[in-house]
Amino acid sequence: MNSADRETTGSGISLRGLIIGLIMVIIVCLLVSYAELVTAVILVGSQQIPPAVVAVFMVLVLLNAGLRRLRQSLGLNAADLIMVYCMMLLSAMISARGIVEKLLPMLVTGNYFADSTNRWQQLFFPYMKKWLVAYDPAGDPKQFVSKGFFEGLRAGEHIPWGLWAVPLFVWGILCVLILFAFLCMASILRRQWVDNEKLTFPLVQPSLELIRDGERGGSVFRNRPLWIGFLLPVLFYTWNGLHSWFPSTPLFTVRNDLSGFLITPPWNAWGGWAAYFSFAAIGFCFLLPMDVLFSLWFFYVFGKLQAVIAASFGMQLDGMPMYPCYQMIGYQTAAAYIVLAGYMIYSARGHLREVFRAAFGGAHADDSGEIMPHRTAVWGLIISFALAVGWCCMAGLSLWVSVGLMAVFIFVVAFVMSRATAEAGLFMTEVSFRPIDLYRMFLPVHSLGPQNITALAFMDGGFMRDQRGLVLTGLLDALKLTDGARINRRSFLPGIILAMILALVTAGAVHVWLPYSKGALTMYWYPYRGNNLWAMWDYQNHMSGMGRPAGWVGITFFGVGALFTIFLSYMRASFPWWPLHPLGYALCGSWSMVVLWFSCFVVWMLKGAILRYGGMKLYTRARPLFIGMMLGEFTMAAVWTLISALTGAPVPEFPWP
Repeated sequence: MNSADRETTGSGISLRGLIIGLIMVIIVCLLVSYAELVTAVILVGSQQIPPAVVAVFMVLVLLNAGLRRLRQSLGLNAADLIMVYCMMLLSAMISARGIVEKLLPMLVTGNYFADSTNRWQQLFFPYMKKWLVAYDPAGDPKQFVSKGFFEGLRAGEHIPWGLWAVPLFVWGILCVLILFAFLCMASILRRQWVDNEKLTFPLVQPSLELIRDGERGGSVFRNRPLWIGFLLPVLFYTWNGLHSWFPSTPLFTVRNDLSGFLITPPWNAWGGWAAYFSFAAIGFCFLLPMDVLFSLWFFYVFGKLQAVIAASFGMQLDGMPMYPCYQMIGYQTAAAYIVLAGYMIYSARGHLREVFRAAFGGAHADDSGEIMPHRTAVWGLIISFALAVGWCCMAGLSLWVSVGLMAVFIFVVAFVMSRATAEAGLFMTEVSFRPIDLYRMFLPVHSLGPQNITALAFMDGGFMRDQRGLVLTGLLDALKLTDGARINRRSFLPGIILAMILALVTAGAVHVWLPYSKGALTMYWYPYRGNNLWAMWDYQNHMSGMGRPAGWVGITFFGVGALFTIFLSYMRASFPWWPLHPLGYALCGSWSMVVLWFSCFVVWMLKGAILRYGGMKLYTRARPLFIGMMLGEFTMAAVWTLISALTGAPVPEFPWP
């Protein structure tokens, strides 16, 4: 038994900690749902470290420190604090972009927006399984269940819960299968990433500081640089909040459009370009290694320059469907994901061999320090994957399409995205391709047939397109938090499972109730007039036979991306001085880097100057200042959400679109 395992055989979770965690799950679901859907400009749950969770947890730690000063037994211990934080973390992700916010509007979108122009009633409805949606596919457009959802209920009308019961339950089964597959993957990967490769998990560090602070009695909160950093975003968003109430007050913008500087050919091929100013992003970037910081902004610019060069040679630049990059970049990143997934599996081959031998009875391995035994994790992953594939087949997908879809989603996209947060500290995960885009390299999508296309529209809108709030990263961060503490990880399992189920139920109910109460058309545009429609519009073209395969562009640049990722991985593994990280290349076309590139660039210059002229001593002294900036911006997001909920007042914009 190694040291990490010995440390996890200690204390478990108290009943009081579990009950508090379940209460906080409900509170976080309500807070996140209101902030994201009603305020429409404060996305407090759609990051890999949700602002709502950090803000609420900081208050909880302060209260806990006060209780422990009164009497030691009144406060929560480290194990309970970690459990509560992890339960809140997972609940925020599930109730936002992780699952519910994307999936639930899909269940009524088709009926409300179908008309004679898009012909959805003729194209899609004959191939819809009735239990997939809350309306009757054979009925009229704009049935009460969908009209009330998007326009709100009138006096005397009631939410048709009976029509929602079956689709919510059926889709809930798929959600549980995917979540359990992620839990099994996290259990399998934990030792390799935490103990063997010793990844830094930058997103865990601020939360871990707060947890340790709760044990020490509040020492971090007496750190002056931390409070200076905290005060900066407090003043910033208080001032911008005053502008929301009194427009004559000057506004400090959080988004500066730079596209106007590049309007002449071929530079206009650079595309959309903006600089987002975020205290939280700057704070997190300060925790990242210099090579990762450089790679993130460098490859973003590198991708833009490729488009400019291609345009200068007269190449037609088609956009990647449903993503903010060109196809030539999207297919490079798709190849990078696949190569990186294979490389990570190869690097972990020794550990995985031990895990699978233990699972299939070939050898004994000490798994007492894991959240579940290796046998349970491996068989749980296999069975949940097989059942998820079976669910997709029942929904209308062919067997081979179901297998490919789930394999790419779970073992490529989620796998690499989790590595991006564990190693590169990316607190906003997003991809540049969908599994169907790999098929488009060779054949037109309409060749799959209308049954497959209809089911794919639901799967893309609900799961495949937007990967912010990816739950697998939250599970891995949760397991990392237990590292170095005398905590029995097995005692975490009931709390983790209960938190995910309770979050699904609570968020599902809230995401039905809020639109019927306020009218989805008056709420946040993205889940109700954006993501839910993009998938239908894209597949509408394919259903009509108008969609084209990517052809030579997709195949060529996929090959380029694969070879370049292999080169980057080899150089990084062979030469410690090599400055380019392959994860930066994989992320270069994503919305994440559209938002974060400027923060990465600024911190790369700032941190480089600090390390060069002040060394590690100055870096250590400056670190609390940047953590305070992150805590301050996240706290103000929660504060303005509460102000809006209580008063209905407008709120300032936050830089996490």
